[in-house]
Amino acid sequence: MEKQFKTLREKIAHENIERVARYAAWDKLWHEATAAGYAAGDHMTPKPMAVVEAASIFSNEPKPGAPVYVCNEGPCGFAWVNVKGANKGFGAWLLKTGKARKGYYGGAEIWIHAHNQSYERKYAHARAMAHIFKEAGVDCYASGRLD
Repeated sequence: MEKQFKTLREKIAHENIERVARYAAWDKLWHEATAAGYAAGDHMTPKPMAVVEAASIFSNEPKPGAPVYVCNEGPCGFAWVNVKGANKGFGAWLLKTGKARKGYYGGAEIWIHAHNQSYERKYAHARAMAHIFKEAGVDCYASGRLD
């Protein structure tokens, strides 16, 4: 049952109080998810990647005598969290506060800029954030791609 107000001013004041409380709850959720993401990315141990020049463009065999370079942070890549429904609720708040941008396929995308270029760390960060958001009832998913 909707609350009845005597004046329009009372209704507006009441809605402002509710909005401030909602935004405070979303800010708390944002900080909790961000902290979980950083922890997941920092504690993730990527599988090292070896890079060597190929014998030819059509071969998977290494060039004889070519040096082997080891990248301890694993492959390079990107990761993000897509929050569905950027036109209302939490998704709109993310856009309004600059914490996300409009997604190419809809929704609000939170790009993970931490952890240098490590795909595995970035993706662990995104999955942890999405997990926290989902527990709070936000419709979202983590995604990533290799560079």
